[in-house]
Amino acid sequence: MASKPTEISSSKMFGGFNKRFKHFSPTLGCSMTFHIYFPPSPTSSHKFPVLYWLSGLSCTDENFIIKSGAQRAASSEGVALVAPDTSPRGLNVEGEADSWDFGVGAGFYLNATQEKWKNWRMYDYVVKELPSLLSENFPQLDTSRASISGHSMGGHGALTIYLKNLDKYKSVSAFAPIVNPINCPWGQKAFSNYLGDNKVAWEEYDTTSLISKSRNVSATILIDQGVDDKFLHDQLLPHKFDEACKTAGVPLLLRLQPGYDHSYFFISTFIDDHIRHHAQALNLP
Repeated sequence: MASKPTEISSSKMFGGFNKRFKHFSPTLGCSMTFHIYFPPSPTSSHKFPVLYWLSGLSCTDENFIIKSGAQRAASSEGVALVAPDTSPRGLNVEGEADSWDFGVGAGFYLNATQEKWKNWRMYDYVVKELPSLLSENFPQLDTSRASISGHSMGGHGALTIYLKNLDKYKSVSAFAPIVNPINCPWGQKAFSNYLGDNKVAWEEYDTTSLISKSRNVSATILIDQGVDDKFLHDQLLPHKFDEACKTAGVPLLLRLQPGYDHSYFFISTFIDDHIRHHAQALNLP
């Protein structure tokens, strides 16, 4: 059973509060931290819709909260931000910290099937455990109105989770997402270790593969991609996803941003557009 989250820090920002929590996760078998940004509340009984943010390789639950500046728009739009960590931590699995793009800080938002990595179940943590935990412990959050976004590995996570759970999320967006991991080095390394050699299983966590099977995707998918991103051509492959969306008739707004790289300087420049994109979907009747 999931433990009740304990507040470990709180900082006021744009009239609301960034709060960090710690809890034991039965799904992952370890303690986990996550952040919530609570906008200023108009009444004591007000409930905020939720935007989940999934961070990228080597990140924690802190990067987005500290660097993105998303709280300004979230405050004015009345959207709560929830930022979980990117992997289990403290399990001391052999090889878990040998590289920055696999293991600790690199959960890829999937459920590992290989015994060694059995605790790497970030998909279930994000889709099932965390929303349940929020619903049970934070009455000011309306988890039935949720959207999802992310960056790089987290963009991959947001898009795959959205496409596999269209009933759970109102909208999706991403910054520089890994959209075709079965065809890039980051994805091939992670999937072969977490999922084994069965490449059919890999397709279940590949956005470009999933979009070709998706039906009833009516909300426009928003993606921002920096043209000067050093990972654009060998790791991210947005053109593959663009082609798949056109073939499947899925509405995609892919914005190629000249001069921008893969960093939070890029994210903070365009984050307000993403918050408004989600606020519009979350506040529809």
